[in-house]
Amino acid sequence: MSTFRAYMVEQDGHAHRAGVRELTLDQLPEGEVLIRVRYSGVNYKDGICSQPASRLVTRYPMVLGIDLAGEVVESRDARFRPGDPVICTSYDLGTGHFGGFSEYARVPADWVVPLPDGLSLRDAMVLGTAGFTAALSLYRMEQNGVSPAMGAMLVTGATGGVGATGIAIAKRAGYRVVASTRKDEAAEWLKTLGADDVVRPDALLLQEGESYLNVQARYAGVIDPVSGKYVPHLLQRLEYGGVIAISGYTGGPDFTASVFPFLRRQAAIIGIDSVWLDMETRREIWRRLAGPWKPSDEALSHIGHDITLDDLDSALKQILSGRMKGRAVVNL
Repeated sequence: MSTFRAYMVEQDGHAHRAGVRELTLDQLPEGEVLIRVRYSGVNYKDGICSQPASRLVTRYPMVLGIDLAGEVVESRDARFRPGDPVICTSYDLGTGHFGGFSEYARVPADWVVPLPDGLSLRDAMVLGTAGFTAALSLYRMEQNGVSPAMGAMLVTGATGGVGATGIAIAKRAGYRVVASTRKDEAAEWLKTLGADDVVRPDALLLQEGESYLNVQARYAGVIDPVSGKYVPHLLQRLEYGGVIAISGYTGGPDFTASVFPFLRRQAAIIGIDSVWLDMETRREIWRRLAGPWKPSDEALSHIGHDITLDDLDSALKQILSGRMKGRAVVNL
């Protein structure tokens, strides 16, 4: 092998270029583990990184892709040996360190997670950062007392990566799942993932005169990658002790809420960040995704669809415009 292919963005002044490039191993950044990448997932964060002068990319040129799964080719760390199947997600991958949209990647050993039994490399990237984020949301909620016995789990932005995987994961964890989407045509698809009911986002808004005093509590928790104006309304629909786990802001970063749901219903909002999560928790989340929380084979087949590096321009535009359904998996 003299060269390999990777999807790279370059920024030179006002000139922005993105596309598939030929690279050599010498061009990869430092790291103890060289990985032959087999799959990488397309995430909303990748879409943001693909934009000119993205605030998330810390240096150029940059190979995008915030997650990857593949086999170890070389390792200077005793924890990993050639042939080991591994996962790498988050940290600076695809933002400050060459990422997963590449046939090869060299990364720090401390970022690498052994592929747990129960997941294939492709399964891991059908879930990917989005599924990991959804599972971390559920994990943090359950640490705060949420359980299936409390009530239903609401999943916002249901057709996106976090939403689609969140539905399947919450269903496997034993929850009655309510999916929220504007896309009426996606209702049957969401039910194949495990949704018991599908609602439009506007149905979550309180009407004039409604408040936590007279509105029916409906949800034990919310897996919420949308945020924005819906948060104060969702707070007032939580069961006592309910939790909203916010992992994104496709609906906007700001909201104004009353303190009363926090005081009267012991409601909570938890922020979810998978980027700098400690390795012990990271491994625990992947263990659950490979075991008790692993979506059914049918759900995984409906969530993920394969694309190639040459399809990335289109896929990144799709995810930014909200037209992506489920997860695009880059098959390398």
